[in-house]
Amino acid sequence: MDREKTSVAEKSPPAESAPKKTAKTETDIPRGVIAEWTVTIILLLFGTTTLVQAFVIPTGSMEDTLLVGDHLLVDKLAYAPAGNVSKYILPYSDVKRGDIIVFRYPIDIKQTYVKRAMGVPGDHIRLENKHVYLNGHMLNEPYTVHKTEYIDSYRDNFPSDPNVPLTPPAQAMLEHDVINHEVVVPPGKIFAMGDNRDSSWDSRYWGFVPRENIIGKPLVIYWSYAASTEDLSNPTIGLDHLMDLAQHFFTKTRWKRTLNFIHGYPVQ
Repeated sequence: MDREKTSVAEKSPPAESAPKKTAKTETDIPRGVIAEWTVTIILLLFGTTTLVQAFVIPTGSMEDTLLVGDHLLVDKLAYAPAGNVSKYILPYSDVKRGDIIVFRYPIDIKQTYVKRAMGVPGDHIRLENKHVYLNGHMLNEPYTVHKTEYIDSYRDNFPSDPNVPLTPPAQAMLEHDVINHEVVVPPGKIFAMGDNRDSSWDSRYWGFVPRENIIGKPLVIYWSYAASTEDLSNPTIGLDHLMDLAQHFFTKTRWKRTLNFIHGYPVQ
């Protein structure tokens, strides 16, 4: 059973990259071995991995909506193309503003990210002093957090002259998709940002999310455990983490978050 992770390395400016490879020891146990038994029963209830997929949040780019250590089930059929018969049975839909989406990182599709869809094709987006303006009006965003007080010239007043290195797609976005100081989302693309707005490596830095990269939407937090980003980003589970689970499973499990359903927010 595949298990994919979102990966965000938070710094100023934010940078999100693949988890660092660590030396494998004899005590390392593949993370899939531990995850397998945890989700097997749930997966059997929901269907096969073609319907849902297990996913863990190792970084804080979506705080406080999703926390480090939240383990999710992702609905992979939510945005699937509807068939002639299935469209009457399953609740297919297109990506909407405010949806939380799981997708393959456009720069490296081996990585999987989770962000909030802020702009769909045709939308005009800009940021002024941390506030998002969509199609000419300022958004009310109760889901966001800002953990820095200063204003960054690019991050918080976007689009503008970048003050950090950007990926080629982001540079192309600034060159070809900016009209009257606003980014205009082209057909087949989504503009996505993290809810932890000051510490999210998102579309401002690497460009649009291609529609075909979207895997699905988070459905439910089936388990939430207060582990570190380092432990959750590691493709294997080391002895220290196993000992931590054995000793603190009940005290570090966030019981109030367990089995919580995840909902988007109607951004208009």
